[in-house]
Amino acid sequence: MKKHKLRIKLPVGKIETVIEDPEAGRRGLALIAHPHPLHGGSLDNKVAWTLARAAVNQGLVAVRPNFRGVGASEGHFDHGIGETEDLLGLAASIASHYPDLPWTLMGFSFGAYVQHRVAARLHADRLILVGPAVTLYDFAGPAIPAHIIHGVEDELIPIAAVRKYAHSHGIPLHEIEGAGHFFHGKLKPLQALVESLCR
Repeated sequence: MKKHKLRIKLPVGKIETVIEDPEAGRRGLALIAHPHPLHGGSLDNKVAWTLARAAVNQGLVAVRPNFRGVGASEGHFDHGIGETEDLLGLAASIASHYPDLPWTLMGFSFGAYVQHRVAARLHADRLILVGPAVTLYDFAGPAIPAHIIHGVEDELIPIAAVRKYAHSHGIPLHEIEGAGHFFHGKLKPLQALVESLCR
């Protein structure tokens, strides 16, 4: 596996991005969005990191940016609107180096909200929403085939609200017993589940 840390130039400025390329058996691209930038979210978040591990293990090039204003990324927080534009810009830039590879979109918490917006404008095979913050943001129905992974004991986004959202839009919901919002002690089952969805 090759790992690169880049600062990719976009209209907002340079966006810090880690790219992990499995090289052997490469079969797709995974764009991974971290949790809320104003609450400590970054590309180093352990859930975002776990999503990247799952992607690489399934032959996907894991693309893990810092949202604008986080780490070495320029710009300022924009409530998911500018962040959507940034991810679309990143996807276009990176796809030019990996032509004809399909996208998988993954997002955690606030990142899930951004990715469900990206999915409406980027051609991708699948959308994986982890701990989606459906009680904090206006989630529409996903534009592409989607799956939700949520902790039954989530203390921030109640599982009942996620069940309601999933049911109303016909989205398969995968519940992890004993898991809170940040999946403490449950990263291994989370990774295994994501890998199964990427096969």
